[in-house]
Amino acid sequence: MEDDELLSIGELARRTKLSVKAVRYYSDLGLVPTNGRDSAGRRRYSPDAVKRLGVIRTLRALGVGLKTIRAVVGHEAELSEVAAGEAQAIGETIKVLQLRRAVLLAVARNGVGWEEVEMVHELAAMSVQERRKLIGEFLDEVFGGLDAPQAGIKRTLTPELPDEPTPDQVDAWVELAELTQDPDFRAALHDLAAAQPRTRIPAKDVIAEVAGINQEADPRGPEGAQALRRINPTRQDLARIRQAQDPRRDRYLRLLATVNGWAAPTPLTPALEWFERATRHHSPNLLAK
Repeated sequence: MEDDELLSIGELARRTKLSVKAVRYYSDLGLVPTNGRDSAGRRRYSPDAVKRLGVIRTLRALGVGLKTIRAVVGHEAELSEVAAGEAQAIGETIKVLQLRRAVLLAVARNGVGWEEVEMVHELAAMSVQERRKLIGEFLDEVFGGLDAPQAGIKRTLTPELPDEPTPDQVDAWVELAELTQDPDFRAALHDLAAAQPRTRIPAKDVIAEVAGINQEADPRGPEGAQALRRINPTRQDLARIRQAQDPRRDRYLRLLATVNGWAAPTPLTPALEWFERATRHHSPNLLAK
């Protein structure tokens, strides 16, 4: 190669948009071999060094280590294989960061004290088997001792965090797991589930009934009276409907949908509250003790 085709270290730095110090560093490591020196003893490089330094600069920007870069530019490793390995490593790092973020958000959101931080972290860091065990114990307590149809609902209430969850899914899992540890919530759900077979009109039927009604309408008006006539609840029905007005239930279902990647569910509480207000106005004797 003719001397006038060779590049000085300054020219190589200019073409690659690197500092002279960086070029010299990579050259000293043997990543960019020199092509001799000029009469003054200054390093000279072939034009191929521009491409090589471009690859080195890009891989460094992507977080690839120098040892791996040496293998790539030395043709000891395929770039595609290196990229796949680095992507997998980044994926693992992302999972760790998502976990940390979920824990910190849970602490900030709920005002968790230092006594509870460990518990929140453990919930977020659970394995698949540990998550299933926790939810299984929760649902067993909620539906324990009930008939088979009620127990079958457990399958629709089980969260399954995907292998590569989004940050929102991780956050939702931590919040949902916290909720399942609330003994009062467990007891309330068990009582509600146990009452459903004895209730002539399930709460879900009230939802279906009022779904087509404009809930912005005054429940004390004709819409409320019509809904009450169509449903015609007994006092026991209303007691169960009031029991279903637990915002924690809506919260669980919303979090469940997020974790499982489902469409957001229609909240139960607003419709049930609307119907109760209608009942209180049009048939107050049904609510009297």
